[in-house]
Parts: sequence; C-alpha cells; structure tokens
Amino acid sequence: MKIIKLLLISLLFTACNVSPQEIQYGSDACHFCDMTIVDRQHASQLVTAKGKAYKYDAIECMVHSLQDEFKDTEMAHYLVANFYQPGDLIEAEKASYLVSKQLQSPMGANLSAFLDKEAGRKAQEKFTGDVYTWKEIQDHLRLKK
Repeated sequence: MKIIKLLLISLLFTACNVSPQEIQYGSDACHFCDMTIVDRQHASQLVTAKGKAYKYDAIECMVHSLQDEFKDTEMAHYLVANFYQPGDLIEAEKASYLVSKQLQSPMGANLSAFLDKEAGRKAQEKFTGDVYTWKEIQDHLRLKK
C-alpha cells in the first residue's frame, strides 16, 4: 500500500512539471499568428506558472501575446532564441535585443535576441540598428489599443 501512495505522489509531482517544451520546427504553429515555426534564430516560448507552454515563431509574437492574452498571467519562463546559437532558448530577461533591417525576423519587426548586453553590442557593430533590454523591447513593441 505504501508503494502505491509513493507512486501516486511522484506522479503528482511529475504532472506539475513547469519547464519549456522542445519546439518541433516545421510542425509546431505559433500561438499568436498560427505560422509554422521554422526559423531557429527567432523562435520563442512562454511557460506559465502552471506549466503550460506556448511557442512562437518570432519574439515579437511572444511579446504581443504577453501584452494582450497573457497580460494578467503569471509566467515561469520567458525564453527567446539566441541568434548566434539557433534553436538554443535563453532567458528573455537577460538577453539583449537588436532591431536591425539587416536581420529580418519572421513577422517583420527585424528583431533578434543575443545572449547578453555585450553580444548585443557586438551584433549592433556588425549589423547596425538599435539595442534594447527586455523591458525596452516590450515598450518598443507595445500594442496600440
């Protein structure tokens, strides 16, 4: 009987897993715009505090989703693709963002994420454009209502 209780308890803990899900490039659809996610350099993901993961084809889609549908939802993870490590999702709050016409993103905001402030500045030297923090990029992309 104790074994059954232990199994049930462990099952409950694993059912509440609050972690990112792997993006299936070429088959998963963007939660915001419904486009198929194919670009590993611009994908992103939100994971709610309850463990529900939402995948996006572009950082701007994730930000717009946060500003609209999820404005009152507690999030456990905000993740963006590291431009220089395609498919590698990094913490959005620590990333640096570059808006550059030389780096086209799937939805046309020309927005890419880099590991940190230094990587963002180096990318700016190479591609030109404007560098933003996580808070600044959200303000830059603020939905007009």
